Amino acid sequence: MANTVLLAIDQGVATLTLNRPDALNALSVEMMQDLSAAVRELSTARGVEVVVLCGAGEHFMAGGDLKDFAGNLHLSREARLSTFRAMIEQYINPTVVMLQALPQPVVAKVRGACAGFGLSLMLGCDLAVSADNAVFTTAYSAIALSGDGGASYFLPRQVGRRKAAEMLLLAERFDAQEALRLGLLSKVVAAEALDAETGRLVARLRAGPRHAYGEIKRLLAASHDAPLETQLQSEAEAFARCAATADFAEGVTAFLEKRKPGFSGQ
Repeated sequence: MANTVLLAIDQGVATLTLNRPDALNALSVEMMQDLSAAVRELSTARGVEVVVLCGAGEHFMAGGDLKDFAGNLHLSREARLSTFRAMIEQYINPTVVMLQALPQPVVAKVRGACAGFGLSLMLGCDLAVSADNAVFTTAYSAIALSGDGGASYFLPRQVGRRKAAEMLLLAERFDAQEALRLGLLSKVVAAEALDAETGRLVARLRAGPRHAYGEIKRLLAASHDAPLETQLQSEAEAFARCAATADFAEGVTAFLEKRKPGFSGQ
C-alpha cells in the first residue's frame, strides 16, 4: 500500500505531501502514523533549507476521516476515550511538536478543502500561500469534537480569543480572502498560480540567512509565554549569535556596497 504521506527532499527543499487525494487527504489512522514517521525523518534530515507542506490532488486536507472514526463507535465510552486519547498522544501531539521545532521555515501550500486537523497543520506553519478556491473551517464542533493538532493554541494567538471561540464553537466555513483578512494566510493567488507563487517564496527563503531564520522561529515560539525581561534577554543572545555568523558580515557588506547579499547559511 502506498504511503499516505510522502517526503521528498530535492536541492534543499523538503516537500511533505498528504497523499490520500481520493479521500480529500482526510486524516486516517494510517496517515497519522505515516505523518509522524515522515516528520520524524525530516527532523533529522541533513541539507534541508525550506519545508513545504501540501496535499496531493485538489485539496489540502478535509479533516479527520469519519469512516475511521465510525469504526470505533461500537466501542464502549471508556474504550473510545482511551483509544482516541492514545491516538492523539502517540501520533498527533509529537508530530505537531516536531514540526514546530524545525529550524527551517515551513510553508503551507493550500488549495481546496482545509478543515479540522488540516487547518491546525496550516496554522502551525510559518507561512501559508493559498489558492483563491480554498475553503476553511475548524469543523470539529460539527461532529461534537473540541479540536486537536494545536487548534486551540494557534487560533487565539493568530486571531484573538473571541474570534477563536467563534471559529471553534460555530465551525462555519470561510473563504481564502477571509482567511487572509484574519491573518491566517500570507498570500492568496489564483489557483493556477499557486505552484509558481509557492516556488518563488521557497526560492527567496532558500537564498536567505538560514541561521537567522532558526533564531527568529525560536524567539517567536518562546514569546507567547515569556515575560518581557526574559524575551529581551533571549533576543540579545540570539542577536549576538546572528552577529557572529558569516551571513551577518555578508549582509552588512552587501548593504553598504548596494548589492543583493549572497548568504551561505554560515
